[in-house]
Amino acid sequence: MSARRRLDPEVFNLPVAKMRAGYYSDKYFVRAREILLADNYRPRVTMQVFSKARAFLGGIDEAIAILRLCSFEWSDLTVQALYDGDEIEPWETVLLIEGPYDAFAHLETLYLGVLSRRTRVGTNTRRVVEAAAPKDVMFFPARHDHWLVQTGDGYAAHVAGAIGVSTDAQASWWGSEGIGTVPHALIAAYGGDSVAATTKFADYVGPSVRLISLVDFHNDCVGTSIEVARALGSRLYAVRLDTSEFLVDRSLWDGMGSFKPTGVNPELVRNVRRGLDGAGFPQVRIVVSGGFTVDKIREFEKQRVPVDGYGVGSSLFEGKFDFTADVVLLEGKPCAKAGRRYRPNPRLEMIE
Repeated sequence: MSARRRLDPEVFNLPVAKMRAGYYSDKYFVRAREILLADNYRPRVTMQVFSKARAFLGGIDEAIAILRLCSFEWSDLTVQALYDGDEIEPWETVLLIEGPYDAFAHLETLYLGVLSRRTRVGTNTRRVVEAAAPKDVMFFPARHDHWLVQTGDGYAAHVAGAIGVSTDAQASWWGSEGIGTVPHALIAAYGGDSVAATTKFADYVGPSVRLISLVDFHNDCVGTSIEVARALGSRLYAVRLDTSEFLVDRSLWDGMGSFKPTGVNPELVRNVRRGLDGAGFPQVRIVVSGGFTVDKIREFEKQRVPVDGYGVGSSLFEGKFDFTADVVLLEGKPCAKAGRRYRPNPRLEMIE
């Protein structure tokens, strides 16, 4: 028996009454249940859930919570499942539900949806983490989607290996909090003075919070990094480069011609590293963000660019990781649509 811990169903704060009523479910599932009840027919089925993609599983504890709290007669169900963070193969069974179909027919839309969403986020994050290893990856895509998805997305990223998330909601399921840097807007609020904004951050935010200053406000990452380091000394943990893909940093103006000079690129990072080291601040780390994908991170690592951490955003929401549920057994006997069959999986563990 695995010693891995599953999240308590209450963590998810599910709208149980509405879920049971079919409010969020595809209507044909709701009507299917109504037909069975009206016909006084309670077939016992085995529902098998799988994906056609190789992925890192996410959303499984949330799916179990939906079944446990929103089904009718949970005690009549037998549920087996993998764990969040498990690597899965195409067609591998990740969740098996056995019981009277009317007890959970209305929930298929819900558990498939959370599995698809969280697996997409978790898989993308794990790929980025693997590409960046052993360097840190920070999960920063909150601004690119609806706020309601933050809690589960943050947990999927955490399980996948991100060292931090940007909002308290994203960190809530494992009892942590969001991390972040000095934002551009705060620098603007202090008249574009990066040193002043970073100093105020240091003055009013506790020393337990790592101080990371954005240094691209004036498109002079080398100069601003050195200025901030001189002003903050040992309090400064890192500088963050976030140069727009449409700009060329000042430090590159005299050396263009043999590389793509826009945005955050390897030469810019090397210039900042040399600048900080030359000014006596080799301990100040460099974090990069702005358009980073798994391929861009792989290229940075291949070139041994002196980056200490990556902030990754919207690319973590890309891709397609759909899940499918099929009835494969009826009263313990094969009964699946053409092309599908019962696929037992010895990795599944019983849910108590």
